[in-house]
Amino acid sequence: MGYGSECHLLRYLGRHRKLLEKRILETTGTEIASWLDYPFDRSRTWLDGELKGLEFLPPGDDPIHDVWKEMWPQRGNPPNWDAVAQIKANGLTEWLLVEAKANTQELRSSCQASPSGGLPLIRATLSRTKVALGVAADRDWLNGYYQYCNRLAVLEFLNRHNVPARLLFVYFTGDKGDAARICPADAAAWNSELFRQNAHVGLAANHPLADRIHPLFLSVSGES
Repeated sequence: MGYGSECHLLRYLGRHRKLLEKRILETTGTEIASWLDYPFDRSRTWLDGELKGLEFLPPGDDPIHDVWKEMWPQRGNPPNWDAVAQIKANGLTEWLLVEAKANTQELRSSCQASPSGGLPLIRATLSRTKVALGVAADRDWLNGYYQYCNRLAVLEFLNRHNVPARLLFVYFTGDKGDAARICPADAAAWNSELFRQNAHVGLAANHPLADRIHPLFLSVSGES
């Protein structure tokens, strides 16, 4: 059996989709309308690419693409989404951006952008996001939990520009992994790690996007 968040998310999407969508409904109160297909990429091990940045939005004359270019570097490695879906919430269409984790090491990351490249723009956008979410300016969003923080920046940007979106963080439990990875056995073990993340990031429980960020704990074996 394979291991890792990518493997288990693809298993659920391909072989256990009804259960996945049931759990998403229970967690978010929204229904899946459709999942987006991903591009092929012959340079990758599984021959599949990822949707990056705002690539999931329809192309064309929508000015949000131009605004985003002023907010985030267009070179380097933009936020990558493990899955993207259109959902129905109270009869309206929204976006669901999915991040999956199967071990605690996947929570940790730091910004690798160059001071002479994209770092100043990233820092400015993260600072703007902290203000919007009521986070203290001295919280370090570039180191420790950078990936989580840049996802928050995308979420805040989309909703501020009238593109309703939500983040779904899927935390797999019971992954076997290998000796180098710590794989939580249950939600309680994940929550202790997520407490550290939240303490570092500095988000209040009632921040403005609290109802648009959803944790979902899924067993790799399908156990409830």
